[in-house]
Amino acid sequence: MRVDARRETLRHELAATAEEMGEVLTRAAFSPNIKERRDHSCAIFDAQARLLAQAEHIPVHLGSMPLAVEGILDELGPLAEGEVAVSNDPRAGGTHLPDLTMVAPVFHASKRVGYLAARAHHADVGGSSAASMPASASTLQAEGLVVPPVIAAREGDWVEDVRELVLANTRTSRERAGDLAAQRGALAVGCRRLAALADRHGPEQLAARGAAILDHTEDRAKAQLQEAEEGTWEAKTPVETAQGQAQLAVEITVDGASVHVDYAGTDPALAGNLNAPFPVALAGVVYASRVVLGGDVPSNAGFRRVLSVEAPAGSIVDPPPGAAVAGGNVETSQRNVDVLFDALAGAFDQVPAHSQGTMNNVTLGGRADGRPFAYYETLGGGEGATPRRGGASGLHTHMTNTRNTPAETLEHRLPFRVRAQRLRPGTGGEGRNRGGDGIERAIEVLVDGVEVNLLTNRRRTRPEGRAGGQPGAAGRNAIRRAGGDVEELGPIAQAELATGDVLVVETPGGGGYGSAEDD
Repeated sequence: MRVDARRETLRHELAATAEEMGEVLTRAAFSPNIKERRDHSCAIFDAQARLLAQAEHIPVHLGSMPLAVEGILDELGPLAEGEVAVSNDPRAGGTHLPDLTMVAPVFHASKRVGYLAARAHHADVGGSSAASMPASASTLQAEGLVVPPVIAAREGDWVEDVRELVLANTRTSRERAGDLAAQRGALAVGCRRLAALADRHGPEQLAARGAAILDHTEDRAKAQLQEAEEGTWEAKTPVETAQGQAQLAVEITVDGASVHVDYAGTDPALAGNLNAPFPVALAGVVYASRVVLGGDVPSNAGFRRVLSVEAPAGSIVDPPPGAAVAGGNVETSQRNVDVLFDALAGAFDQVPAHSQGTMNNVTLGGRADGRPFAYYETLGGGEGATPRRGGASGLHTHMTNTRNTPAETLEHRLPFRVRAQRLRPGTGGEGRNRGGDGIERAIEVLVDGVEVNLLTNRRRTRPEGRAGGQPGAAGRNAIRRAGGDVEELGPIAQAELATGDVLVVETPGGGGYGSAEDD
């Protein structure tokens, strides 16, 4: 196949621009969650708001971001030069409330040539618990401030009423102000770079080559699909809740030119917060399909042309307005990948075993030296083995692509002492290729009255192996009280810690691949 050099050059230039935006956001951010863990994502859209390129950031952010841009523009109309919009509303393409998405248009010679988006997870946006991930939430309002699509900046200046509204509803306003400014900084750099590309290529050629990128991606995806087995496959998997478990179910049809996913059979929306807005479910489909297709197919609007998704209204993966969703974005999204892989294994032969199946969300909040603090982190675990290799250990897998907060940063910024950060040897599933091991993270709190919220999964069930491989070990949550008692916690839990108490989170291992007897 002949390579269009100018098209491919532009494709890499756009991807590099998105990566540079991410670096600016990382370096300018105030919070450890964004600066150290890189809990953010950036993407570039054309003038019709079609996804052109993205940085290799966080799959759950990136796969859902086109619906957020669409939701913002549907509400506000085309953005004018110098405007920046913001939203976190699940009804407008949002994922969960801590993820604030900013969108800015790019102009060249007074003509709109594209849009940019920067999404970042803010460590606190209000709500009933510090860090805005309350395990006990049953309504969206309990999880924090809902920001419908609104103009946040014009001509380089904040719309102060909007900025002050956000800052007034967070416990950590100085940190939020810095992170919001970092997002705007990322957009400003991206605007300059995309305008320069329009100047270099010419706006008409920029648009034409952008459209060609999408068409070429669609062709590449269809070529890969022609190698897959045609048919329809079903799968289901449990999601662990505070009270028991709920069911995710999919039916996937692969016909040689497209992938259709139907979530019929998935349970109705839950009273708790493990509901995943539809954009989160779509993000899982985009991610899992791209993994199994291989062939270095870019993730853009052209790739999405071969995908279609249906979800029952009012279900876990398309909850009603006002439903709590904090855990759906992080936990149900991970279990969604597992059930998608189980069904896709009928059509593709390179599907891995289950990875840890959770993000192991930990939030701690309280007061130290008279000031409020809020800490949020996801923890790595075992990666599922593949037909070609064993799984990695202590890794953030699938829908998260973040890092851990270094112990030095944690102890410097917060009233904590890290007592353990180590692998859990032997927790990966056995097999011809062995699953990766989980980790243990133990954090001692140095002040009284610290509230902990845990949103985790795979504590009652184990990550499954594939093709005869054995399951990985389940995870575990516990508190070692200062007096010596050990208090076991469920997968979804809320508790209070006092000085000297140690929170222990042991994360699951990944499943093995193939029978060990085949060695």
